[in-house]
This record gives sequence, structure tokens and C-alpha cells, in this order.
Amino acid sequence: QVQLVESGGGLVQAGGSLRLSCAASGPTFSTYYMAWFRQDPGKERVFVAAISRNGGMTFYGDSVKGRFTISRDNAENTVYLQMDSLKVEDTADYYCVAKQTPGFSTASYSPQRWDYWGQGTQVTVSS
Repeated sequence: QVQLVESGGGLVQAGGSLRLSCAASGPTFSTYYMAWFRQDPGKERVFVAAISRNGGMTFYGDSVKGRFTISRDNAENTVYLQMDSLKVEDTADYYCVAKQTPGFSTASYSPQRWDYWGQGTQVTVSS
């Protein structure tokens, strides 16, 4: 079982940047697909980005393509989300998630496909 702890959230002006980090504890971090979801209060959790076990493949939600970059460092058991050109609509709680089942498909956009969740970190983008 893996435990996930996010950090790096905060308040930023529109057009600015933030980098979220997710530290994973437990063995065999490199066996997990990792991803980020986000959630506005009262709304469903939405897929943001995912990365394969060795970092060779990445996937993005349409609303963040070209602005966000997911990466991982398996030696440090950490996954990152670099967020550039932030918009007010990026304001949300961001969650780091993990799954051990291999592969990424359209089904992976569902939060139910992910087994482990962090506690979340809040990102607020002001206009």
C-alpha cells in the first residue's frame, strides 16, 4: 500500500505558475501509475494528468494541455505537477492518486479507477 502526501498549493495570480509535489511512502513506487485529479467544492473530481510507471508516457485533460506538465522521480518517490499560465478556473483542491493496474485508457479518466488518494492541496488562482 502506498501513502501519498501533496504539497505546493497556494494562492497565485492568473498567468502565474505553481509546482505541486506528491511524496509517496511505501515500497515499489515505480510500480504505480500516478496521476492528479482536481475538485471544486460541490463538484465531481476531474482528471488532470497521469504518468506511466517509468515516466515515458503522459496524459492530460483537455483543459490543461499545453499548460501543465506531470513528471516523476522514482529515485525520490515523488511525482510533480508543474502548472503554468494558470487561470482562475484552475482553482480547486488537487489530489495525487496512484494505481497499480497497468495501462491507461479512457476509463482511467474516472476517479474510481485509482486506488490510493492523498489528502489534497488547495490551489487558488486570483484574477
